[in-house]
Amino acid sequence: MKIVCFGDSLTRGVSFVKGRMRILKENYPAFLQQFASDHFTIINKGVFNDNSDLLLSRVEKDVVAEHPDYVIINIGGNDCNFKWDEVAKNPEDEHQPIVPIERYMENLKKLILRIQETNSTPILMNLPPLDPVRYYKLLAQTYGSSISHWISLQGGIEHWHGLYNRSLNSLAEQLNVLKIDVRTALKQSGNLKDFISDDGIHLTGEGYKTMSSTIFSSLVKTK
Repeated sequence: MKIVCFGDSLTRGVSFVKGRMRILKENYPAFLQQFASDHFTIINKGVFNDNSDLLLSRVEKDVVAEHPDYVIINIGGNDCNFKWDEVAKNPEDEHQPIVPIERYMENLKKLILRIQETNSTPILMNLPPLDPVRYYKLLAQTYGSSISHWISLQGGIEHWHGLYNRSLNSLAEQLNVLKIDVRTALKQSGNLKDFISDDGIHLTGEGYKTMSSTIFSSLVKTK
């Protein structure tokens, strides 16, 4: 059986190490291939900085053309993020997430239906947790402290992250699509500081391994 892992930098295997972004060999699709070598062939179609608009634009080339049995969709962290350079320049203005939640939900629905049309099985993976303290520290270092007040008025990025995650959960239930709850698994598996890299968003190798173990357990149950 073939699985396409379709998503953003968390699928690609990006981590933040010693002040810079790196692509780890120990990413979740690579770990999943180790766990599932007797069961599945894993293809990594993760792209750094992708959002649901961009996933929709490449679903034909990166998913449909591969004829997979399963497609694990991991997207949302960049959708609910903001254009921080614009926020820093105009901290008193209103700003919208990069992909507003209504369009995010519509994009997910289109992805799911398109995959189902090809007789592949879509699987939604929810959003791994953030470490907001480390994330805000990096933002302040990059863009200056002018964004801090604006972020606090919005309820923090975790407010938006949680909102998009809950919407994803609702859509999975509404469309009766399998969902893998990596968010809870990471929170319950140990200290999040060991699983989340220094930017507060991307995972460490240990975090990706925990994620892939959760995914593999869920896949085995579906067989």
